[in-house]
Amino acid sequence: MKNRFLKFWESTTLAAKIQITYMLILVPLATLLIFAFYSMFLSSLQYEGMINSVVEASEFSQDFKKDFDYETYLLIVENKSIQESELDSMLTNANKIVGRLRGLTDSRENMERLNRIQKYLDNLDTYKQRIEDNLKEGNLYDDNIEIWENDVQIVTSLIQETVAEYMYFEIRELQTSRNEYQQVFSGMLRSSIYVFVVIVILMLFLSWYLPRLLTRPIRELSYITDRVAKGDLSVRADMHTGVEVTSLSDSLNALIDKMNELIEQVKNEQVNLRKAEFEVLQAQINPHFLYNTLDAIVWLAEAGDRQMVISMVGNLSDFFRTSLNDGKTVISIREEIQHVKSYLNIQKVRYQDILKFEIDVPEEILRYRIPKITIQPLVENALYHGIKNTRGGGLIRIDGEIKDSKVIIRVKDNGCGMEADRLSKVRRSIRHKVPEEREIYGLYNVNERIVLNFGSEYGIDIDSEYMKGTRVKILLPLSDATSDIREVGMLGVNH
Repeated sequence: MKNRFLKFWESTTLAAKIQITYMLILVPLATLLIFAFYSMFLSSLQYEGMINSVVEASEFSQDFKKDFDYETYLLIVENKSIQESELDSMLTNANKIVGRLRGLTDSRENMERLNRIQKYLDNLDTYKQRIEDNLKEGNLYDDNIEIWENDVQIVTSLIQETVAEYMYFEIRELQTSRNEYQQVFSGMLRSSIYVFVVIVILMLFLSWYLPRLLTRPIRELSYITDRVAKGDLSVRADMHTGVEVTSLSDSLNALIDKMNELIEQVKNEQVNLRKAEFEVLQAQINPHFLYNTLDAIVWLAEAGDRQMVISMVGNLSDFFRTSLNDGKTVISIREEIQHVKSYLNIQKVRYQDILKFEIDVPEEILRYRIPKITIQPLVENALYHGIKNTRGGGLIRIDGEIKDSKVIIRVKDNGCGMEADRLSKVRRSIRHKVPEEREIYGLYNVNERIVLNFGSEYGIDIDSEYMKGTRVKILLPLSDATSDIREVGMLGVNH
């Protein structure tokens, strides 16, 4: 039996084992709850029936006898006519109450009392009819008085006494049922305590034993993977305690078998892939910028502004020349500034009312190197996420200096800036290399390319103040570019 259970347990999936564990805990608890609720429901129904019976019986007013006798007397002395008399309605209501009580009581004795009350009511109806007949004939006052004194008053007394007996015995039954219910409840409480103790013991056992049984193969696999992570590729997994674990064990062994021959290849491929990824991102040009620029050129040509068309085409040509640049990934700061200047001159045509820019980069730092398309994404961010969201004229300023043996280039704008939470999110995304949004990805890409080319001590730093603007600082090494840098003119520009 034990071996059969072990074979079943080993061939069972992990999900099925967890389900079995839940069933072992939930079935006894559910059984206890169902039994308790069912017993309470039956007792409640019985108790409620008795309460309703007493309430219905109480509708036979304590003044029924007095009210009925008085109403009959008023009819006899002709203080009320037959049509004005309420005797019929009083008898009808009394009959309805008796009918409802028949459906509520379970006592045979009280059922007999209800039968007697029904007969009394029938007698009262007969007496009422005789009185009405005498009134119609006239001169039978003495006969009616005799009926009232010898028949009506006696029967109403009998009804009142019988109703009192009915209520007494119903209340006594209610008390008896209450005592029985208390006994049943006490028994249920004791049984529930016993069952609860058993369930708690079972749960404690299962909560200690089953998790250990379920997690043992996982712990063994964890130990093996930890050994592999530390460089020991000689270990192998040999577990057959479940479908998932067996499959995972076989897969882990296959992975270890292939790891030795792949590890060096993966390292090289990852380095090459990372460089290629950033080179591709570096070479990408926003297609919307190209479309908008061509549309602006067409619009200027249609307007007959020949000089502006020539200027736009020249700037666009310079922009693409630097972007392509014979496939180079690192260029001089002079070329990068010219690239940004071309970009801003093009955007100046589109945003002439809101865009101004200043470029003030000292000649002494123009010969140093910078990854291609580093400053332009920062200027684009300043334009689209800073200046465009403000009213009035916007200013983008690019300046630079050499400080602490590093080249520092700053891109500043007077746009809408960022709140503290937003700034923290941007810094965190760049620092932890988790770009959460497309606009943050541009900053992340710039920083990563600088780090990849020059080291982790270089990169970008961002600072911003809400409604006052944003400043991005680029840190670069004092690394000379090639000696054949082309001259592109004076780079102190105001527009």
